[in-house]
Amino acid sequence: MPDLNKLKRFDNKRFKKKYPNLLQGKKIFMYFGNDLEKTRLIMKKTFILITTVLASVFIANKSFAQDDELVKVYRWYNPNDQNYVTVAEGEYQEGQMLNWNWKDKTSMFSAYRNPGADRVAVNSWYNPDTKDYASIAEDEYTDDAMIKMGYTNKHLQFYALTRRGPNTVSVYRWYVPKNHDWVTVSEDGDTDAYYKKGYRRKTFQYFGIARSSDTQIYNQL
Repeated sequence: MPDLNKLKRFDNKRFKKKYPNLLQGKKIFMYFGNDLEKTRLIMKKTFILITTVLASVFIANKSFAQDDELVKVYRWYNPNDQNYVTVAEGEYQEGQMLNWNWKDKTSMFSAYRNPGADRVAVNSWYNPDTKDYASIAEDEYTDDAMIKMGYTNKHLQFYALTRRGPNTVSVYRWYVPKNHDWVTVSEDGDTDAYYKKGYRRKTFQYFGIARSSDTQIYNQL
């Protein structure tokens, strides 16, 4: 019986002599095949790393944009003219307000810098005859109506919410007949106290944000 191992070795030798290029090609294929596999793994890891970094940057930028979009709204009082003004943060420098004799800066609520769904623009108007500064939402009065009442110098202040949500606060406009002054007041349960001070014509305007930490909630409204 022939030795199968010898025959196998003999056949391998004959095959190598007869097809040397084919065997060389096989070695080359195996060599590059291993390199291709390594390259594929490296590219896969690189893709995962880049995706993770981009996701982190996107989340960070989104969070920053949400926080940056909120603006605080204050009320100032002028003892000389005995009237109030509503001012958004950054609308005027605090030093300017103090130089113009505005005092008693009071934080009322937060609003938005930019327009969006369920938001209304709030504009500042000035009446040179009564020296009254009024912050009026666009859906309260038309420009023509404000001009007929003697108001000019309209400029955008902020955007407020038009519907209630968690941690919102109702904002009202009161009229003080004695000084012909419109005053913006955030929700207060003690309405009688304002009547005793001579405030009249309590009118709902819009909703403000009670706490700046709830930005994400309001972006989803």
